Amino acid sequence: MPDFIVHRHPALAVSCPICGTDPGLWCRQLNGQFTGSLHKARQAEADRQFIEQYGHEAAIIHAASGWLIDPHGCARD
Repeated sequence: MPDFIVHRHPALAVSCPICGTDPGLWCRQLNGQFTGSLHKARQAEADRQFIEQYGHEAAIIHAASGWLIDPHGCARD
């Protein structure tokens, strides 16, 4: 199971389906250099796995101490 709160960005918890970069590493361009952003497909895969792991009502929140999982965050919005 991916750990969405340990990385600088929650989507880094999953590998990238576009460039194949492992969890924890930023996406790469075609020339192999790291990009400053993440592929949209990786973000979508992270969303899918987050919902599968925590459910549709959960949200991930950026706090001063890092990322936090709020099990009912979306239900309050």
